[in-house]
Order: sequence, then structure tokens, then C-alpha cells
Amino acid sequence: MKINYLSPEFEVIRNEDRCIKCRLCVKQCANGVYTYDENKQTIVIDETNCVNCQRCVALCPTRALKVRKNDCGLRENGNWSENTIREIFKQAGSGGILLSSMGNPEKYPVYWDKILINASQVTNPSIDPLREPMETRVFLGKKPPSMVRKEDGSIDCSLPPQLKLDVPVMFAAMSYGSVSYNVHKSLAKAAQVLGTYYNSGEGGLHEDFYCYGENTVVQVASGRFGVHKNYLEAGAAIEIKMGQGAKPGIGGHLPGVKVGPDVSRTRMIPEGTDAISPAPHHDIYSIEDLRQLVISLKEATGYKKPIIVKVAAVHNIAAIASGIARSGADIIAIDGFRGGTGAAPTRIRDNVGIPIELALASVDRQLRDEGIRTNVSLIAGGSIRSSADVIKAIALGADACYIGTAALIALGCHLCRSCQKGKCNWGIATQVPELVERLDPEVGYQRLVNLITAWKREIKEMMGGMGINSIEALRGNRLMLRGVGLTQKELDILGIKHAGE
Repeated sequence: MKINYLSPEFEVIRNEDRCIKCRLCVKQCANGVYTYDENKQTIVIDETNCVNCQRCVALCPTRALKVRKNDCGLRENGNWSENTIREIFKQAGSGGILLSSMGNPEKYPVYWDKILINASQVTNPSIDPLREPMETRVFLGKKPPSMVRKEDGSIDCSLPPQLKLDVPVMFAAMSYGSVSYNVHKSLAKAAQVLGTYYNSGEGGLHEDFYCYGENTVVQVASGRFGVHKNYLEAGAAIEIKMGQGAKPGIGGHLPGVKVGPDVSRTRMIPEGTDAISPAPHHDIYSIEDLRQLVISLKEATGYKKPIIVKVAAVHNIAAIASGIARSGADIIAIDGFRGGTGAAPTRIRDNVGIPIELALASVDRQLRDEGIRTNVSLIAGGSIRSSADVIKAIALGADACYIGTAALIALGCHLCRSCQKGKCNWGIATQVPELVERLDPEVGYQRLVNLITAWKREIKEMMGGMGINSIEALRGNRLMLRGVGLTQKELDILGIKHAGE
């Protein structure tokens, strides 16, 4: 008899008095937690498959179900946590690399929560956003360092290609395959309505979404999945993915279980095969090589689209960003180590990289010190959770922010962290047709519009309280921030003072 060393992580409690045997839980659970025994006429529960997605709880018509963490845990040990022991059990049984999804769940410092925003009073009065204009528009792209006049004395207003955002928030790269068709449709339509952009991710662009091209950033990653002439021409901007916050130093990974006919056609790979991107771009081994690809993409698209270079936040990020700013790229996207993912090796997700707050501050300062800050715009990503995080990111030097996990939560994601299995009960991280249908894109896009509209209102309120009426005036304005519970070294890297100073 094979021993199962792992007790179920979650416990399903069913109230027999409330249960009406409607079997909705059986139909709704893609993980096979519930089955119906015809002979005994009862519902059988297999808790080993439960991922705590809470769909059964949400849809049970009589509220007969409850899912909670199993209190039958292992003996407490300060060094050997229950999760660590569980992971060893899994690897001892499989011999494989642990795969995880979503962002880093460990209790590392969240610097956003240790930064406070200033408010203006008396001598520098606040601004009432209900009665006075507040500018939340942002233009991303290369800017001239100073005003330039033509020979006739008039001002030269020509600029390299720019991305115009009505709000400084964009939807981050989530590839078709990693998330469903209906997620992409929700993101694309919401971006169009909001006057912002969504990123295709590294899985190409489904033919149905070319009509949203003016609000789409298309991505070129190391695997070059789905990259062709029409794809490059479809988007408003092109992003070269060099790294990702959840897995710095390695390429993307889409399990074969998620590669169905549509994904296969869009990515231009065989059905059912794992899509594993190489760790590096095999034509990029230096900043000079990166410059060649940047110029090649500009040449291929008639110099009409800004080029973004996306990198993971790592220890030497300031020097890397300096090189990118000199490569001809128009925008740098930095992804912090708490950034989400559809699938990543657990050890890399939880141990590699640095927080976006520290990376962003150090990059902005380095580019300013070198006098090249206007060469590029900066996009910050990696666990942007609220409008307050957006405000703090911009004050630390960002021009705009990417959101991924927050957008998925708005669509119904319950952070059960099992995206890599492809059995998402909420229709988000899956390609199973009957599961995909559970997310209505008409409902989804409206929820995204509601979220960003609410954030935009809050951004205006917070800027007004600071006595600032434009995003441009907030960008890099560290005087508006103070730290609480941070070391002097952390304050120095962030470039802010301690609260009370």
C-alpha cells in the first residue's frame, strides 16, 4: 500500500441539514473534489484535490458548504515550516521541479505599506478635484531634454512615437494560453473604453483581437511565439521581454495541457506541447545586441511605434536600465519579484529578484544622475494592488504602472495559486471550453472599467490632497513620501525621509 505523506491542505465541510443534493458542486468543481454516489445517493468529497478556489461555496444555493484550512497540521518547527515539509514530500514522490503560479506568497517586506503620502495644508493649499481640473493623462515615450526651436524661431513640437494613457495604469502581459480567450477579450475591451493599453504577453495575438490594436502592446519574447509581420504591425507598441519578475533569469513556461487548437494556432506551436521559452534571446548577449533588435523592430514598423524593453527587478537593475536607456528603447518596464505568473519554478519565484519599490527608486535616481531620464519612460509592475500603490510608484519615479493580478482578481480570481494545472474554476487560467465560458467577457470588461475608474477617482483625490494637479508634477516627487519602520539604508535607496522629518 502506497503511503500518502500529505494530509489534505484544505477541509471541506458540508452541512447535511442544508444540503439539498442539487449536485451543483459536482458540476462546478473541475478538480474532482465532489462526486455523486448513485447507490448511496450522497455526495462524496475528496479533499486532496481541493485548491480553495471557493467556487462551490459561492454558488451553493443553500450555503451548505464551507472550505477552510485543514487544522490537522504537522508539528510546529521554527526552521521547518509545514509548507517546506510538504514541498519535500512532493519532490520525494515525483522527482520533479516544483511549479507554482501567482506571485511570491512569502512574508517579505511590502514597502508600499511602509510608505506614507503627504498632504498639503495652509501655505500650500490642497486642490478640490470636484471643482478644479486634475490631469491624469500620461504620455509614454522618449522626450526631448529641453525645448528646441526651428531655424525660423518656432518651437519644434515633433516627438518620437508616444503612448497616450488617460490614466497611468496599464494591463500587464498575460499571454493567451496562460489565461483564457475571455480574459483577453475583457482586458482588450476595457483598455479601449478606459483609454489605456493591455499587453498581449508572449503568446501572440488571437486574430479576433486585432481590432483592439490601437490599445494593445504586443510582446516579443525569447521564444518568439506568435511573432510575425501582421502581429508587429497590429499593436500600438512593441515590448521586448527580457525578463519577468516571477522568474528572473529563465524563460516563460506554458504547460502543454493549456495548448489547445486556438492557442496552438496563435502561438504557432504544436497542440499539447509545452511552450518553453529559452532563458535568453539567442540573438541578444549585450546592450549592443539589444540595440540591434530595438532598431530592427522600429525599422520593421516604420518608426511609428514606441519600443518597450521589459526586465525583471534584479540586484544590478540600475546599471541594466542605464544600458537600455542608451539602446534606443523608448520605455523601460520593470517587473518586481512579487509579480504574478501562470507557471514558474517555485524556488525561483520565491527567492530570485528584488522588490519593485527598491528597483524603481534606484533606476529613476541612476537615470537622473546620468542625465538621461528623458530618454525613456518607466513602467513599474509587480504587485501593484491599489491606487495608493500607483501614487507611491509615480512619486518614486514611474510614469505609469502595470497591473496583472489585481485585474484578474477583478475578474473573479480567488488566488488559489493553481493556474499551472489549467483547471481554473473561474474561467481565468484555463483553456477548457466549459470552464472558459464561466467568465462572461461583457461582465468582465465592465468590472475592469469599474476598478480603474474607481482608482482614477482616488488618484485625483490623493493628488488634490497633496496640492498637485497633474501626474507629471507627481512623477519623481519624493518630497511627497515618508517612510515608517524602515532602516536608514532602505530610506536612502528609496530616496525618502522618515515620517516626522
